[in-house]
Amino acid sequence: MQKGMVKNSKTGAAKRSGGAPRLRGKANEEEIRDAILTAAIGEFYEHGLGGARVDAIARRAKTNKRYLYLYVGNKQAIWLAALERVYEIMRAGERELKLENLPPDEGMRLLIRFNFGFHVEHPEFISMLNDENRQKGRNVRRSAKAKKLYSPLLAMIERLLHRGEEVGLFRTGVDPMQLYISIAALSYFYCSNQHTLSAIFGQNLGGRYEILRREEHAVAVIMGYLARPSQN
Repeated sequence: MQKGMVKNSKTGAAKRSGGAPRLRGKANEEEIRDAILTAAIGEFYEHGLGGARVDAIARRAKTNKRYLYLYVGNKQAIWLAALERVYEIMRAGERELKLENLPPDEGMRLLIRFNFGFHVEHPEFISMLNDENRQKGRNVRRSAKAKKLYSPLLAMIERLLHRGEEVGLFRTGVDPMQLYISIAALSYFYCSNQHTLSAIFGQNLGGRYEILRREEHAVAVIMGYLARPSQN
């Protein structure tokens, strides 16, 4: 899909010197912004915040660099918008699970598997999280959007827990936030440290069989913790 210079119905073409380029409407603006953020995620994944270049993002997006500043902002703003986009993709995937329609134990297993699979399939997410944590979260701390994205997730987990308690499957008093952190940790650590762990243990932990084994382990650990203690 071409994302290059977009002609304007009144001027014939975007101006090539001075002033901001003109576009043909909101849909076109969103299309270009989406291309910029997709390109930015790839650039930040490969080079990190420090090594990424605005010029390179523009080339990846096949657009004029001025559009980056017009529709997103400077490099720091692009970084935050790209990070928010990755969070949005993850949250959208969780919503598509429709966990409210499943039995609580089945829904919890599906959520754990989704989280693990997302980390496996999205190394750019891990890379950007690592970089943001090196900066002590100073960018995401400014993001109202990122915080809002987590509120529905925790509410969804809380509902699953409550339904599991009601039917006697789950223990009582589980903190949804602490549970989510544990689910994410079992996924994140394995994927982010895959190469060093493979070297240390002499196994290819990135292979399909080992990934599936680890996913089953993550499910067993979380579901074992959640299980209602025996009354005997």
